[in-house]
Amino acid sequence: MRYARPEGPAQELGTQPRLASWDAATHPSQLRLQHYLHHATSLVRPALSAMIGPWSLRLDVGLPETVPVLDQHDLDNFAYPLAQHLSCETASHLVSVWCTKSRHTTSFIRVEPAVTRADLDGNSTISVHTTASASSTSYKQQVHDQVARHAVILPEGPVALELAFTVGRRNWLNLWKPTIDALEPLLGRTTPGRDWHPRDGRITELGLHLTEDLTLGYAVRIDISASAG
Repeated sequence: MRYARPEGPAQELGTQPRLASWDAATHPSQLRLQHYLHHATSLVRPALSAMIGPWSLRLDVGLPETVPVLDQHDLDNFAYPLAQHLSCETASHLVSVWCTKSRHTTSFIRVEPAVTRADLDGNSTISVHTTASASSTSYKQQVHDQVARHAVILPEGPVALELAFTVGRRNWLNLWKPTIDALEPLLGRTTPGRDWHPRDGRITELGLHLTEDLTLGYAVRIDISASAG
């Protein structure tokens, strides 16, 4: 299942969105991240408090003119800490996350009720299945090998990517990064001989969707749709 990108009124962020950080809690990068997360939460808390069903999140990241848009600044690393933080603010279920980046002086956040969307905008879909732990190399290898059987590297330039996860007993937020790390057959590789480092900085629009099916147990199905431009 896929959900429409939120297009309602946006809240302008008063601070620059921060990437996920794995540094110690007292490290400056963590302190900046926590400040940003609390600020973003304060903007959308009223809407989250009123949410009574599945909801969608959208983050539009504005990057300075001096920052190359297609190099690093990976969208999943912007989306993950915000989605994780906001999910703790409401009992309603986060089922869709959208994140974009572009050269802009400001950044914006939206939370809205989730609206299902049946179409794929004409893009072809690759479906993969995995049973391995998301923290293992086996997970990435399973995804990579299945994608490689159907995909060719997209032309140079920006990429729009959607990943629709169907899970049983997995935390879908933890699947984002290892799945994208396995998409070298679509995105290309950053450095020859270096595995699991695709050119995911090329992704300028990312859509992530959740469907739950308890019969899957710990297996995961991922429907992947990607296009240039």
